[in-house]
Amino acid sequence: MFKQKKCLICTEEVNSSFTWKNIWVETEDEIICGTCNGKLSFISGATCQLCSRELLDEKYRQGNLCFDCVRWESDSEWGGYLTRNTSVFNYNDFMKELIAKFKYRGDYALAEIFTPYVKGKLLNARFDLIVPIPLSEERLKERGFNQAKAIAETAHLEIEDVLMRIHSEKQSKKSRKERIGLAQVFHVNGEPDHIKNKKIMLLDDIYTTGSTLRQAAKVLVRAGATEVSSLTLAR
Repeated sequence: MFKQKKCLICTEEVNSSFTWKNIWVETEDEIICGTCNGKLSFISGATCQLCSRELLDEKYRQGNLCFDCVRWESDSEWGGYLTRNTSVFNYNDFMKELIAKFKYRGDYALAEIFTPYVKGKLLNARFDLIVPIPLSEERLKERGFNQAKAIAETAHLEIEDVLMRIHSEKQSKKSRKERIGLAQVFHVNGEPDHIKNKKIMLLDDIYTTGSTLRQAAKVLVRAGATEVSSLTLAR
């Protein structure tokens, strides 16, 4: 016997074997179909120890760091603030379209797809607080919801809204050089006492150049956090 459900991504029917257990418990393989699951590219093998980029060749790295992270860490303004970013998926064409559908076209339900992977990565991570990367008020009105908070809420994670964001031009429109030279867009919401001496885990959807996460990490460390790491869906 089979019970049928629509794939959250392509809406095709998903068939899963019937058991007494899944009468009551929705299993992971019922969320998306096998075709869509096969298009997800998981980060694996040797990766940059700071940003999770897959390291395919020695000419693109320096030791265990990719050249992007070497440049970040050698910059006196930004080096040393972000301890490590962990990402789940490679940002391939399928993931790009999936996140665009989730983030820009308001398909909140897609956050459910990411729940088991987010929880799995957090299982052995060391942190005191989970802080989602915030949107500015203008961007929040434009999109309808904060994608980082949606990921956390769907996974039933306890979060702390300790950051506020100043409205600015979209990061995707800026070059890497412009992102590095960007003025600080975050500030700590209220008194910083609740983050002092705490290990913080930032949560966001995509790691591109790392500028957003480093800006957030910098303001948190300067406010008293002992360590700031991040978890992102894609790299």
